[in-house]
Amino acid sequence: MSRKANTATARAQGAQLNTVRAVMSPMPAPINGVATVHEALEVMRENNVYSLVVERRRPGDEYGMVVVSDIANKVIADNRSPDRVNVYEIMSKPVLTISADMEIKYAIRLLGRFGLSRSVVVDGNEAVGFVTLTDMVFRFYEQEARRQEASG
Repeated sequence: MSRKANTATARAQGAQLNTVRAVMSPMPAPINGVATVHEALEVMRENNVYSLVVERRRPGDEYGMVVVSDIANKVIADNRSPDRVNVYEIMSKPVLTISADMEIKYAIRLLGRFGLSRSVVVDGNEAVGFVTLTDMVFRFYEQEARRQEASG
């Protein structure tokens, strides 16, 4: 392979490491909005995650999201039973989605503009994972440090 081709391949690999896809956490199966909060907590525990995507009800509908803080603030703090509250009652919808192929620095800016700490990641029109601002900031910092070392 020529030097020019090697450089192009290295750039493409570097660009892939620079995207949201490289940082995101894969998503467990989405949860139905009519599931109980108790069921959502079980899915979270089984998958060791703190947020779930709520399924679309029909084509053209938007994704929802339920996070542990929703459960803490809207169920436990209000003395409601997790067995009697449905996910749709406490979820956020619609939620901001970020393309899996977006560069990390732009995704950081986007979440920052809206004061968000996490987002649903989509590939095309399908939810494929979650990304947190924390994970992206640390990845961006690591990449910048490597870049500075390489430039000497």
